[in-house]
Amino acid sequence: MDSADKYGHIPIPTYDEATSLRPSSSQNLRGPHEVSDDAERQGLLPNESRYRPPTVESPRSSQDSDLRLPEVTGEGDEERRQIEELDYLDPSAPDPAQRQSRLYHRARLRSKFSQHLSSLGATLSSIRLPSFRSLYTPVATETSTDPTPPSTDSWLTRTIRRFPTVPEQYRMSAGTAARLCGLLSIAILIYVLFILDVFPGNARFMGTRFDPESVRAYVQDNVDAMRIEDYLAHITGYDHVAGSKGDLYLAEYMKEQWLEEGNLDDVALLSYYVYLNYPTPDGRSVEIVKPESKKWRAILEEEVVDPNRQQTLAWHGNSKNGEVEGHLVYANGGSREDFDWLKKQGVQLNGSIALMRYYSTQGDRALKIKAAEEAGCVGALIYSDPSDDGSAKGAVWPDGPWRPDDSLQRGGVSMMSFLVGDPLTPGYASTLDATRISKDDNVGLTKIPSLPLAWRDAKVLLQALQGHGKQVPKNWVGGSQDFGNEWFSGEEGNDGPVVHLRNLNDENELQQIWNLHGMIEGLEQPKKKIIVGNHRDSWCFGAVDPGSGSAVMMEMVRIFGELRKLGWRPLRTIEFVSWDAEEYNLVGSTEYVEDNLDYLRVNGMAYLNVDVGVYGPDPLFQASGSPVWQPSLLHVLDRTSTPDGNNTLREIWDQKQSQFDGLGAGSDYVAFQDIAGTSSIDFGFGGGDHGFPYHSCHETFDWVKRFGDPDFGWHRTLAQVWALLILEIADRPIVPFDVKSYAEKMKGQYFDELRKFAENKLGKRDIGIDLQPLIDIAEELSSCADEFHRFEDLWTLNVFGSGGLENSHFAMKRIEYNNKVTNFERDLLDIPTGDELKDGGKEKDHGLPGRQQFKHAIFAPKMWDGYGTAYYPFVWDAIERGDKEEAQRAVEKTVGIIRVAIDRLKD
Repeated sequence: MDSADKYGHIPIPTYDEATSLRPSSSQNLRGPHEVSDDAERQGLLPNESRYRPPTVESPRSSQDSDLRLPEVTGEGDEERRQIEELDYLDPSAPDPAQRQSRLYHRARLRSKFSQHLSSLGATLSSIRLPSFRSLYTPVATETSTDPTPPSTDSWLTRTIRRFPTVPEQYRMSAGTAARLCGLLSIAILIYVLFILDVFPGNARFMGTRFDPESVRAYVQDNVDAMRIEDYLAHITGYDHVAGSKGDLYLAEYMKEQWLEEGNLDDVALLSYYVYLNYPTPDGRSVEIVKPESKKWRAILEEEVVDPNRQQTLAWHGNSKNGEVEGHLVYANGGSREDFDWLKKQGVQLNGSIALMRYYSTQGDRALKIKAAEEAGCVGALIYSDPSDDGSAKGAVWPDGPWRPDDSLQRGGVSMMSFLVGDPLTPGYASTLDATRISKDDNVGLTKIPSLPLAWRDAKVLLQALQGHGKQVPKNWVGGSQDFGNEWFSGEEGNDGPVVHLRNLNDENELQQIWNLHGMIEGLEQPKKKIIVGNHRDSWCFGAVDPGSGSAVMMEMVRIFGELRKLGWRPLRTIEFVSWDAEEYNLVGSTEYVEDNLDYLRVNGMAYLNVDVGVYGPDPLFQASGSPVWQPSLLHVLDRTSTPDGNNTLREIWDQKQSQFDGLGAGSDYVAFQDIAGTSSIDFGFGGGDHGFPYHSCHETFDWVKRFGDPDFGWHRTLAQVWALLILEIADRPIVPFDVKSYAEKMKGQYFDELRKFAENKLGKRDIGIDLQPLIDIAEELSSCADEFHRFEDLWTLNVFGSGGLENSHFAMKRIEYNNKVTNFERDLLDIPTGDELKDGGKEKDHGLPGRQQFKHAIFAPKMWDGYGTAYYPFVWDAIERGDKEEAQRAVEKTVGIIRVAIDRLKD
C-alpha cells in the first residue's frame, strides 16, 4: 500500500496547515514516492571523487569574524585564560596518580615566556595555520618567463645562482653579510609573529582565524531557548508515525529549515523501504467472552486529547497479526521468572492470554511477549500500571505530570536484542530491490498477537480475575489507591474469564521511510565523519520522545550554520541526521549503517545520540557510551552550568555519583557501536522522580510547557552540552579519545558485572570458568595506552618548540595517531580480516552466536534485557545459556580480539 494511504482513516492536515511555521518560499513538497532519492544521495553517501583534502597547513579564510574572547581581568585570570585556550587545565581532576588525558593535563607554565607560548596555543590548537611553506617557495626574477613549476631548491640557493657574478669592488665583507643575514632573520621572525597574530590588532591585516575557545564560547552563548520552544511547537503540531504523511511533512519542514538556517554544504532526504505495520479502526479488539456475566469490550483507544488534531490508534509496532481466544492469566512484569512462578503454582499457561504490566521485572516489551510465547500463551496484553507511572505516583494530567487512566503506552515489539533494523533484510540495507526474507518464523519478530492497554481497561480484566487461580505475591500487586490489594493469577475453567484478542493490522514490506541528512564538510579530513543523530518519528505527538531532542538538534544545526556563515569549518566532517522509524526497531539508523558499513568502519570517527532530550522540572544528566568519551564528557560538563547558574553539571554529576555506563540497546547508537564499531555516546536529561506519559498522545507540547521544562532552560543546557561534545571530536587537532579509560572500565566495572552475573547463574563458590585472562588483557591494554598516548606530549613539545608551527612530518604523525585512536573501537569487532578474507570469510559467520548482527567484543544488548548492557557479550551469552565450555572458549576469543586491537595501536 502507498504510504500516502497508510493513515487514510486519520485526517491528515493539509500541507499548508502541517507546515504553517515554514517560510512562504516553501512550495516544493513532493509526494512520498517522489522524493529524489538517487539525486539527493549525491554528496552524502561515500564518494571518493567528492573529497578534496587540503594540506594540513591550509590558509585560513580571510572573512571577518565576530568571534572574540571575553575580556578577562587580573594577572591570574589572564594566565588561566591563556592556558584554558590550550585546554591544559584538567577540569575532571581525577586521581593524580592516574594518567591524565594529555590534552587536559595541568600545565606548569609560570614564566613570561611560558605565558607567551600559551597565547600562541590558541592558534596552534586550531591547526589552521597559514602555509609557511610559501616563505621558502622559489620566486622567479623579473626577467624570467619560464612557465615551468618552481624548483624545489631553497629560495636562497636559486636566488644566488640566478644573479650574475658581482664585481670585486661591490662585494660585501663577511661581517656586513652577517649583519644583513641577521636583519633578514629578524624580518622573517617579525613576519611569522604577525602571521601567528601575536601582535594585537593585526587580525584584519592577516585574515580571520578562529581559536577554539572562541568557537566554544560562541556555541554556548548563542543557544536560543525560545527558538527551541518554537521548533518543538511545530514538531508536535501533528502526529508523525514513521512512514506516514505527518512524518514526511515533518521531514520536509526540517529539511527546508536546515537549508535556510543551517548553511550546510549538503542536505538530503534518503529513503529506505522497510517492513512496518499500522492499525486500522476495526482491526483490533479485546473482549471478555465468557462467562456470560462478565462479558465486556475494552474501549482500547485513548480519550481525545485535542479535538482539533487527529491522534493515533492503539497498537504495537510490528506485532503479530492474529485473532486468538484463551483464558486470562496475570503474569506481573512478564519475565521468564514470573512465568516460571506461575507454572510452579500449577497455573495452566498453554492456550492462555497473558496480561502483563509495563516495566517491573522485564523492561523490554518484546521480551515480555517472547516469554509469554515460550510459556505457551497464545496472546499478550501489556498495560500501564498506575503504580509505575500513573495516579499512585502523584497527580495525573492535566493536574500533574503523571499518566492518566485512559493513557496507554504504544511501542515497537520487534526483538531488538536479537536483531535491529528491518527484520526482513538482516545484515544488509532495505533498498527497493533488496532480497527480503519471510516475516514468518523471523528471529526479529514476535510470534503471538499483542496489544497495549490503558489502566482504565486493564483494571476490568484484573477485577474479573478476582478469586480465580492463585493469589500472587505482594510485589506483583500494583494498581491505584482505590483498587484492591489482593490479586489473582487466573485459571483455566471454573468460570474464569476467557478473552478474545483481535490484532489485524495493515502490513507493508516496502514502506518508504526518510532519513534527513545535513553535512558540514571538514577542512583537514573531510572523509572522516562525526555523525550527530536523533530520531524524528513518534507514536503520536512525541513532545518528549523524541521531540525534545529533535528541537534541540534543530537549534544546533542553526548555530553551526551561523558559524559557517562566519567562515568557520571543522577539521573533520559533521553530519547531522534525523532518523526515521527508530520506534519500530531502530530501523532508519540501522539501514543507513548497513548501507555504508565499509565506509563507516574506515571513516566513522564518532556517533553522538540524543533520544529523549529533556523531561522533568529538575532533571538529572544521564550518559552512557564507549569509555573513550569519558574525559571529553567530563570536560564539557565542567564548563556547562545548570539553567540557574548555581552549579556546573560536573558538580551535580559528582554529587549524585553518576556512572558513565556502557551501551545496550534502545536507541540509534546500536548499529554504530555494535555493527560499525564507531565510538558512540548517548545522553540527555532524565526526570529523576518525575515521570511523563511515555508513548501516549498525552505527551504534548502543553505537557512540556506545564511540567517538563516550562522556560526551556534545560533544553538550552542540553544544546550546549551537545554542541561542545561535537567540537571536542570534530575540531581538536588531536582527537581526545582516551584508550586508558577503556582499559580501566574493562578491568573494573565491566569485569565486576560479568563476574556477578556468572556467580548468580552458575554459583558463587565456583563458576567453573577462568575469567582471569580478561583482567590480564585489560592490564596489557592499560600499559599499551600509556605508551600510545605519550604522542600527545611529544606532539605538543615539538610544535611549541618550533614556534607554534606544525611541520608536515608531525602533521602526518598526528593524523595517523587520530586514525588509530578512532579506529580502536572498530578493532574490537569480530569481523573477518586479513587471511580470513582471502579464504572467503564472510560477515555473517562472525558475531555473537545466534545474534550475529552484534559484532562488538565488549558491548551488546543483553539477550533477555534489550535495554541492558551485556559486558564481554561472547562470554555473557554463553553464561546465559549455562554452557561453561562455550564460555571458556568465549573468554579466549575475546582476549584474542582485544590483543589484535592492542597490536594495531602499537604498529
